[in-house]
Amino acid sequence: MCEGIVVESIKTEITGIGWVTAAGMGRARTHRDFAMPLERMPEFRPEDVFKEPFPNLRRMDDYSRLGVTATALALADAGLDTWTCKRNIGIVGTTVYGCLGADVDYYNTVIPNRGAQASPALFSYTSANSYLGEAAIRFGLTGTNYMVFEQHPTGLAGLHAALGHIARQDDDKILGGVCEAGCPRIFGQPDNVPPGAVFFMLEPVGSNPLPGFGILESLSMNKLLFNGSPVDNLVMLVEQCLSVMRR
Repeated sequence: MCEGIVVESIKTEITGIGWVTAAGMGRARTHRDFAMPLERMPEFRPEDVFKEPFPNLRRMDDYSRLGVTATALALADAGLDTWTCKRNIGIVGTTVYGCLGADVDYYNTVIPNRGAQASPALFSYTSANSYLGEAAIRFGLTGTNYMVFEQHPTGLAGLHAALGHIARQDDDKILGGVCEAGCPRIFGQPDNVPPGAVFFMLEPVGSNPLPGFGILESLSMNKLLFNGSPVDNLVMLVEQCLSVMRR
């Protein structure tokens, strides 16, 4: 850092957490245990999360179902899953592999017969941010909406970006997190990117009537603190939040 330059910290409150991992689905106010193992995702029932029918779930790829379900759980955990008017709530997601699985599946329908049997349903999900649009429509979210690709699977780049949007008042509230369906089998087994999705509801401090988990603070693009303690990755951050609830 250059001498004389002052970097102001950015602070928000974590008010909700939702996840879908190989160890199961959950949210912080109703579950006390969390794990994100490096295993293939088993079958899960995202339809159990939604209070109203959600027909689009049936046609989504695995990656999109993970992302939409985790964002729904995080919103519910913060008491923000029901709405009558659209809200200035954003979503910033982080990923390493994104929708590569859907891309492979789609091109497996394109290559035979020179594209004559290309699947329009699969094509709809060959964009890494497709699930963000699905979540925004489902929950009336009109704020910032994009994906950040990371080379290293910490999941923190999206949270840094989300904090910045709150600081600039681009969004009243924002979801930040990670979504990974896993490395497509055609590329072999990954060694350090666990599949699953985890999202955090970030709000200005004191704006949600529900008790928050603590303060998330960004000191720079390289450093996050939760209640004053360093955060190295999203798994660590979930554990830090759950430890607050266990007290």
